[in-house]
Amino acid sequence: MNTAGQPSETAKGFDNACPISGFIPVAAFCGDPQNTVIGLNVNGEVRQQGSTADMLHPIVPLIAYMSRYFTLKAGDVVLTGTPAGVGPLLSGDELAIRFNGETLSTRGL
Repeated sequence: MNTAGQPSETAKGFDNACPISGFIPVAAFCGDPQNTVIGLNVNGEVRQQGSTADMLHPIVPLIAYMSRYFTLKAGDVVLTGTPAGVGPLLSGDELAIRFNGETLSTRGL
């Protein structure tokens, strides 16, 4: 939709546009959150691959900055962007999301 001249808010903010999985409790996370590999396979093909080390703004300073303007509480989700490779998903696509050595698989509705 962005290529059709739509602003990001309407291009990305439609019903069911942002599914979110369960969370890894901080106590169970064994890795460096600022140097964690993340990725997405769609139908067995790598669609996205990146690392939190590549973020434009480090996680802790980003949260500190945001906290100056917004009240952040436990359970709030901060969406910062995504590695290259964004593209459409189709109903029935098989998705495998990789984060910190874990893989979560699902199928698109």
